Amino acid sequence: MRVPVLACLATIGALCSFSPAASAGTKLLVKTRTYEISGTTGAALVEAMDRNGPKHGFMTRAIADTAYTVNWDLAMSRTDGVCHLRQADGVLDLTYTYPRLAQPANARLERRWQRFFAGVRGHEETHGRIARSMMKATERSIRGLKRADNWFCTGTRQEARRRINAVYVEYEAKQKAFDAREHRNGGHVEHLVDALIKP
Repeated sequence: MRVPVLACLATIGALCSFSPAASAGTKLLVKTRTYEISGTTGAALVEAMDRNGPKHGFMTRAIADTAYTVNWDLAMSRTDGVCHLRQADGVLDLTYTYPRLAQPANARLERRWQRFFAGVRGHEETHGRIARSMMKATERSIRGLKRADNWFCTGTRQEARRRINAVYVEYEAKQKAFDAREHRNGGHVEHLVDALIKP
């Protein structure tokens, strides 16, 4: 049986907007979605997740996933020919998707399911922590940005976007490295699935 994956999907909305004023700070929005599965054995539950889980690429599905978008609202000001990044407000919008048992399992399967689900949730929450670290690193990267520029602060805006995108690339590499460790042969995900389906 093919072992399903745990997934992380990200979109950077660094997709920055620039405004004359903004509300201070960064915000975290968290949503949790579920999809139902059923089965009387661990193997049947894994097959149900493989059939009903969130899409991962065109042909496969994941056990669970963490999807997030990031948007930055950056406020600029210009004094004596120098543009300053006056304020940077970020929003990290996290959505976790998990399987949920549609009906109660027998006591033995329920215990295995709870251990399995705790491992799955821990994996996805690690993706969330990496994303939150990315927000803090982005804040540090753009804090205090200033440069001589035109009336529209064109170069300063471009530099802000460049820094935001550079941090995004760095942290996406961390997300992928974490997944590679978790999904390697004999890794954490394989152990979780094996423990669930054991007779």
